[in-house]
Amino acid sequence: MRKTLAAAATLGLATLGVLVPASGAQASAACDNAWHSAASGYFYAYDYDNCSGQLGRDADNDAHWADSSGAFQGGDNDDAQSLLHKGTSGMAVKVYQHANYGGGHACLAKSEYYMSDLSGHKFSNGAWVNASISSHKWVWHADCGKFLDS
Repeated sequence: MRKTLAAAATLGLATLGVLVPASGAQASAACDNAWHSAASGYFYAYDYDNCSGQLGRDADNDAHWADSSGAFQGGDNDDAQSLLHKGTSGMAVKVYQHANYGGGHACLAKSEYYMSDLSGHKFSNGAWVNASISSHKWVWHADCGKFLDS
């Protein structure tokens, strides 16, 4: 009986070990697919994790995601839960907590390609990034004080 329970427990743990990385791989695959199909030269923001539910894309700066004049409009403010960088200039995208480039900031480097889940990431002022971005601009890597991957 103990051997049967031990075997079942071992099999259960082995199955769990296979399943847990698969979910991370699936998230990665979803953003990989989005990155490959995205147009070059743009920064993208998504309403949901794993680069789904595109809010908008922009090849330029946008000082106010809630303003109707930019690429990100109205309902895009404070909604982004994943980001994708398909820029061609080599610049990073600096996202800001508030409109007009205010509050905390964090950057997504070109070499990072995307962030599939902004949960657990913070702006430079310690506020949470997930569903809290209100503006962005393209900057040189050296002009970023905080990167999302750090």
